[in-house]
Amino acid sequence: MSTEVDHLVVAAATLDEGVRWCEATLGLTPAAGGRHEFMGTHNRVLALSSPAFPRCYLEIIAVDPQAAPLQRLRWFALDDPAQQARLRAEGPRLIHVVVRTHEMETHHWGLLNKGLNPGPVIEGQRDSEHGALAWRITVRDDGRLLAGGVLPTLIRWDSRHPADHLPDQGARLLSLRLDGLPAAARDLLRLQGVTVDSAAAPRIVAVVATPRGEVTLAS
Repeated sequence: MSTEVDHLVVAAATLDEGVRWCEATLGLTPAAGGRHEFMGTHNRVLALSSPAFPRCYLEIIAVDPQAAPLQRLRWFALDDPAQQARLRAEGPRLIHVVVRTHEMETHHWGLLNKGLNPGPVIEGQRDSEHGALAWRITVRDDGRLLAGGVLPTLIRWDSRHPADHLPDQGARLLSLRLDGLPAAARDLLRLQGVTVDSAAAPRIVAVVATPRGEVTLAS
C-alpha cells in the first residue's frame, strides 16, 4: 500500500507572479489549469513525469481574486497572513507535496491513528480543456499544513489524471526529499522514490531536469 508523488505545490501571491517565476526558474511557461470554485483558488500546471515519478506535475496555485466569498479557509494555508506576507515579500515558493493513493480510507485512517490529522476527505473538481476533473483529497478545516508542510496531502483521482493531457515540455522530476517527515507517516505512506530524513528539520527539496539544466527547488 505505497503512495506515489502526484504533484508539487508552488504557492504564489498572484497567479501571474507564479507564471513569471516558472518562466524565470525553469525556463518554461506552465499550461492552463483552472479554477477551484469551492476553494477560491486557481492554478497553472507543468508536466514533471519521469520514470521515477510517473504521472507527476507541478501546480502553481494562488488565491483567485474573482472568487466568491467562502464559508471555509482555503487549502495549503493560503489564508494564513504569515504565508501571504512571505509570498508577497519573497515571491512564489515550493510549499507542499500531494501524494496519490489507491487506498485513501486506509491511509487517511492510518494518519489519524498516528496522531497526524490531515483533515477530512472532501470532494474536489474543476474544469479543464479536456473535460471535468474530479478527485478526493484531504484538507484540514483550518487550512494548515502539518510538519512545516512536509506531511503530504492525500489525493485519489475519480476522473482522468491531469498529467495525461499536459504537454511534454521536457521537465522531469529527478528526485524528492522530505526532511522532517514524521517516521510514523514515512512508514505508513511508503512514498515511492522519495528520500526521507525524519530527524532533520522540515524541508522539501526537489530536483527538476529542464531544457536549461537541473534546477533545485526547496521549501
